[in-house]
Amino acid sequence: MLSGVEHDVPDGIGMARLAWTRLPTADGERAGPSISAAADVELLSAAAIESLDYEVIENYAYREEQAQRSKFWVPYYVMLKWLFSLLIGVGTGLAAIFINLAVENFSGWKYTATFAIIKHSYFLGFFVYTVFNLALVFSSVYIVTNFAPAAAGSGIPEIKGYLNGVDTHGILLFRTLVGKIFGSIGSVGGGLALGKEGPLVHTGACIASLLGQGGSAKYHLSSRWVRIFESDRDRRDLVTCGCAAGVAAAFRAPVGGVLFALEEVTSWWRSHLMWRVFFTSAVVAVVVRSAMNWCNSGKCGHFGAGGFIIWDISGGQEDYSYQELFPMAIIGVIGGLLGALFNQLTLYITKWRRTYLHKKGKRVQIFEACLISLVTSTISFVLPLLRKCSPCPQLDTNSGIECPHPPGTDGNFVNFYCSKDREYNDLATIFFNTQDDAIRNLFSAKTFHEYSAQSLITFLVMFYSLAVVTFGIAVPAGQFVPGIMIGSTYGRLVGMFVVKFYKKLSIEEGTYALLGAASFLGGSMRMTVSLCVIMVEITNNLKLLPLIMLVLLVSKAVGDFFNEGLYEEQARLRGIPLLDSRPKQVMRNMKARDACKNQKVVCLPRVSRVVDIIFVLRTNKHNGFPVVDRGQNGESLVIGLILRSHLLVPLQAKVDFQNSPFPCGPGVLNRHNFSDFVKPASSKGKSIDDIHLTEDELGLYLDLAPFLNPSPYIVPEDMSLAKVYNLFRQLGLRHIFVVPRPSRVVGLITRKDLLLEEDSNNDVMAELQSTSVRSLLNGKMLGGNVHLERPLLDNVVIE
Repeated sequence: MLSGVEHDVPDGIGMARLAWTRLPTADGERAGPSISAAADVELLSAAAIESLDYEVIENYAYREEQAQRSKFWVPYYVMLKWLFSLLIGVGTGLAAIFINLAVENFSGWKYTATFAIIKHSYFLGFFVYTVFNLALVFSSVYIVTNFAPAAAGSGIPEIKGYLNGVDTHGILLFRTLVGKIFGSIGSVGGGLALGKEGPLVHTGACIASLLGQGGSAKYHLSSRWVRIFESDRDRRDLVTCGCAAGVAAAFRAPVGGVLFALEEVTSWWRSHLMWRVFFTSAVVAVVVRSAMNWCNSGKCGHFGAGGFIIWDISGGQEDYSYQELFPMAIIGVIGGLLGALFNQLTLYITKWRRTYLHKKGKRVQIFEACLISLVTSTISFVLPLLRKCSPCPQLDTNSGIECPHPPGTDGNFVNFYCSKDREYNDLATIFFNTQDDAIRNLFSAKTFHEYSAQSLITFLVMFYSLAVVTFGIAVPAGQFVPGIMIGSTYGRLVGMFVVKFYKKLSIEEGTYALLGAASFLGGSMRMTVSLCVIMVEITNNLKLLPLIMLVLLVSKAVGDFFNEGLYEEQARLRGIPLLDSRPKQVMRNMKARDACKNQKVVCLPRVSRVVDIIFVLRTNKHNGFPVVDRGQNGESLVIGLILRSHLLVPLQAKVDFQNSPFPCGPGVLNRHNFSDFVKPASSKGKSIDDIHLTEDELGLYLDLAPFLNPSPYIVPEDMSLAKVYNLFRQLGLRHIFVVPRPSRVVGLITRKDLLLEEDSNNDVMAELQSTSVRSLLNGKMLGGNVHLERPLLDNVVIE
């Protein structure tokens, strides 16, 4: 039912009507504005995936709050953002320190006990090693399945979706943070073929989100004085800082963290955000460096030099010849092929696992993780026995390398069940180490002939297979370090052949291992700039930058030929509708109306009966509704957009109900604060099932004008769908109205109109002038329409 009385609310709604086109009334035409198919991501499935409101909803409560803010609010707001950037960096750095300390010490205790026992009994040593790993993996999968289901996996696809404008419920909760931290300790410490770097990105995002909402109200860990970041836009900035902090903490690569957030996860960027992200990453680097200095004093138990990733190969290969570019390009091709194959295999296995296995309940997920732990422990323990031990090479006394190294500590040349003291097992050197230490061994310089080709091929096949099967089980799992392990293995293989073919002493096998690691990550994750900087920062060798760039470009080009990147594939598998950086080519030949021609638009009158609103909310899952009113001539006019979540606020409060079917007056618009319309980041927010009304209340009316957004984004129906796509993604929108061609033009805004001009003769007068205002002042009205002229600025035309 439409209101028959024209009564403008004193908040600009009456003026906003001038910008809206009239609705067609001809038979067979649309009865209202349509919402673009790209515009509204509905509740897709039981996973409760929903779009975020990055657009500022300028309803009456928002404008009232803006008008009441003092002049000190903006400095306080900016100061608090920088303070939160500092806290995010400190919190993420401390979380990384805790995870690294726990993983390294558990691994140290495990290997020390195993090496001590196998000297007396091989089978007892195998039993202890397997049970130790099984206990850690069981603790991880139990935490995830029973306490924090959203903590499974790396979390990067979900965070990438969040920053792309899609919210997956549960990914930023306090229990997810706890599950991510302790689950990572169990899964990585348990020796599975996965890493902790991806979960650290998710951990940083959780810390940022919890700080932004003032803590967790459910666990009584909250504070009101920091609840200033109530919009999704502000939370998005904080989560971006958290993602960068996670990468900086995982790799001790602050610049790489900034570039990772820019290139891989976020869809919206600006210079002020970059400064805060860079500051957060710098704070993380300082915190982690302080922890490393403290651990170097011997106070971290078995921590040693491991844990924090820093594979310094600055003492390796000094230069390279043009003859080496071809085998390096071959490494890039291998990385692209193996990376694309890895993405495809993990996609198939994850689909099968989600379709048939995980639907059977938590016990099946726990059994699956424990079974993979048993298989991994068996392979890593049994396979080294198939290799004969090799005598220790003659090492430089100044190299700092021991052969064999003491059990339970990091280093090369592991003595695993060898008959003599001065022997080592090259396959155990990779298998019987933490992944960080194994990579350090593969990257190491001045260690010619440490590994045989048979051992590297054996490890490559087995670890690649384990990484594919392990990816997707119900534990926190990252793919950075496993990818580096795989790439450095075949990279070192290529390096061995290059050394043998060219017979040059200046060629280092460790350099090719580094290039192999970069190529596999580029072929799997399809990162270029950020990955290049990360590899340079963690290896401390700037001379290899051109070579890393070469293999990354080749591997990414080869991988793109077959499929998409790992995170894009996994996000699509999880039902997260990511918007790519560019529209599909077919969209350039489509119009906006083509994307929404099959939609049925659900509109609400400005003054609606409560029972009608309840019926609309219960019978569809739309998250936004156009609001229409009756104009002076009786035709329907669109006056704005109201969100589902905003509709639930007055329905639950009940104080805005009225007996009259006419618009309310201006004196009753201040019943709500803007915070009432904010969706909590740690919950699903209000639901229609939470609304309980009596029969009398259902018969009352509700004026929607104070709660709607009078100025949503609109596009003409014949606009190219590619332009709509770019507008939607770059502005982070949730809805776009598609309307017929406007019948008249109110004004034209140019670049000059968006500059704040100040009259030198009157300092008080400062306003944004529009072309239409200037035309009106000049009295240039033709036929009731504004005559538009190009503004002149000192003989310079700016458009």
